[in-house]
Amino acid sequence: MTSTRTLAGMPVFPIGLGCMSLSHGYGPAASPEQAQTLLLGALDRGVTLFDTAALYGFGHNEEMLGRGLSPHRSRFLLASKCGIFREDGQRRIDGRPDTLRRTCEDSLRRLRTDVLDLYYLHRWDKSVPIEDSIGALADLVQAGKIRHIGLSEVSADTLRKAHAVHPIAAVQSEYSLWSRNVEIAVLQACREIGAQLVAFSPLGRAFLADGLPSISLLADTDLRRRMPRFQPDAFARNQSLLGLLRDSARALGCTPGQLALAWLLHQGPDIIPIPGTCDLAHLQENLDAVDVVLNDALCAALAAHFRHDRVAGDRYGPATQLEIDTEQYPSA
Repeated sequence: MTSTRTLAGMPVFPIGLGCMSLSHGYGPAASPEQAQTLLLGALDRGVTLFDTAALYGFGHNEEMLGRGLSPHRSRFLLASKCGIFREDGQRRIDGRPDTLRRTCEDSLRRLRTDVLDLYYLHRWDKSVPIEDSIGALADLVQAGKIRHIGLSEVSADTLRKAHAVHPIAAVQSEYSLWSRNVEIAVLQACREIGAQLVAFSPLGRAFLADGLPSISLLADTDLRRRMPRFQPDAFARNQSLLGLLRDSARALGCTPGQLALAWLLHQGPDIIPIPGTCDLAHLQENLDAVDVVLNDALCAALAAHFRHDRVAGDRYGPATQLEIDTEQYPSA
């Protein structure tokens, strides 16, 4: 049974589309034709949340969404992110107010729209007080450039500081059966202030969809090749976790990926997963997860099976971990 959820004051389908994989992070970018087919296919299938960022393909992702979706702008919630971009060939985290105002204008131009429904600070630039960055985004709200402000990969403390400056509509963080850091503090802080939790990588970067039989199949440019959980020893250990997910999915008549998404949806109506894909069949499989009905006992069993001390490897390597502000469980 499908119902809508609320994000940034708008009703949305319970599962959105994370658009990063169309041009960033997982090997070669999708062709313009493939991207157009996927984006319009998602819209036709009822997706009402499309999530992008200036970082993804260094503007390429926003341009693809602008070309494909701008004629249908009134039919969906458009979310993008600022604070990480490329300048002079270098990836930079920059949360200074002037930079955020400039990159917002760049995003609006690439997305071919006058306003962004939800604009996240992609990373907190720790050299800039969070209050200053949020103040600049609040000015953009006043100017009618964005409607709502979000944060990505922040701690509960940073979220509360930001919310004291301007209401925060959403926090985007990794959340899935095997990435549960938000349960330490951020999820509760979101609920205290009335923010939604937008869950990126809800399928564990394809691991929980049981779609990654070997890391040797990954492209050389695939970001998973540098992630601790996907290194050979950790990956082999983590494979042993999939048995319960496979068996439970088989008993329910769904796929492991659908069960992983249904588990997330079961955690509360304020959680909105945004799996990504370049394939229409995978897209439909993901969306059909809204019809998988779970009971509390199975959800609890899965949560216990995938608890943090059974997952081998951190989410990120040391250098990337320094860039984020999220509370962290110790790795197994």
